Amino acid sequence: MMDLNQALKQAHYVVFMTGAGVSTASGIPDYRSETGVYAGKQNAEYMLSHDNFTQHPADYWNFVKENLYFPEAQPNIIHQKMAQIANQKGCVITQNVDGLDKKAGCQNLVEFHGTLYDTYCTKCRQAVDWHQYLQDYHHQNCGGIIRSSIVLYGESIHEESVTRSLQAVAQADLIVVVGTSFQVYPFAGLIQYRQPQAQLIAVNKTPLTMPAGGQMVVGDAVKIFQEVEV
Repeated sequence: MMDLNQALKQAHYVVFMTGAGVSTASGIPDYRSETGVYAGKQNAEYMLSHDNFTQHPADYWNFVKENLYFPEAQPNIIHQKMAQIANQKGCVITQNVDGLDKKAGCQNLVEFHGTLYDTYCTKCRQAVDWHQYLQDYHHQNCGGIIRSSIVLYGESIHEESVTRSLQAVAQADLIVVVGTSFQVYPFAGLIQYRQPQAQLIAVNKTPLTMPAGGQMVVGDAVKIFQEVEV
């Protein structure tokens, strides 16, 4: 634990790269665990695909509404500490689409896979409040289909997200990976663009296969971040 604290204090620019394990303590399920979004569901990845959205918009809407939206959820200590550090000297790059980093006040944030709370009409491109989207996926103004900005299977990451992430990773002298198995690409590939001297630390409940020189902190991320001094 001293190592993480020391590394965070000494770093000039910290990039946190985060996944679903950060938000489980806020009551939001992950995807692939026994209690995750995909558990017991057939074709769950297809339900979150571009093809399903375009061909079966009602099925897509129902799945997303029932399984992904947790608007009452609040940031936990991990989100809060990361936001404080990132606002001082760094950035959070998250795979999460739950909006909790923003709720925690993180200003230097890349939502790599988009967010559930940025919703718009695919026909007229007008922004639509997400509350309205949860009531009806048809746009009242033009009849178009409403969707969120989350990146679906079969879609490309938004170019701005990739550019900002690469810039942040290349600038970092410390990269802290939290709550992700680091198996989803292109997100996992971002660390290939780090500086050779940049320190890499992963915080996860189970050990990960780390790139050469990477360090593991195995344990409950909530307890670990409770000890982080800001």
